[in-house]
Amino acid sequence: MRVDKWLWSVRLYKTRNQASHDCSTGKVKRSGKTLKPSAALKIGDTLEVPSSDNAYKRNIEVIQLIKKRVGAPLAREAYHDHTPAKILAEAEHRRLANKENRQSRKEGDQGRLTKRNRRQWEEGGNRFF
Repeated sequence: MRVDKWLWSVRLYKTRNQASHDCSTGKVKRSGKTLKPSAALKIGDTLEVPSSDNAYKRNIEVIQLIKKRVGAPLAREAYHDHTPAKILAEAEHRRLANKENRQSRKEGDQGRLTKRNRRQWEEGGNRFF
C-alpha cells in the first residue's frame, strides 16, 4: 500500500495531495529515512509524521492497512500513536493559548485596516488603537 494513500485514508491529512507533498519534501520518515509517496507500507512500520500545525512530530505505528478513507473511529483503529504525552500536552497548551489570543483581540485589531477604519484613523477618530 502507498504511504500517501494510507496517510490520507486514516485521516492524518485532509487531502491525498497534502500527504504526497509532505512525503516528497521529506517530512514523513520511516526509521529516520525519508519516504517517497509511492513507498510500500507494511503492518508494523513506525512513521514520523508532522502534526497538522508542523509544531511537533507524531510517532505512528501502522496496525491496519486501509485502502479507502473511512470514518474517524475506524481510522483511529488503523494506527497507534506513540507520541510522548509530554509533547502532546505542550501542543494542547499551545493550541489553547492561540485560541485565547484569537478570542481576546479587539474588533478592528485583526491586521490591516479596512478602508473605512483607515479613514477614521486619518480623521483623528483613534478608536482602534
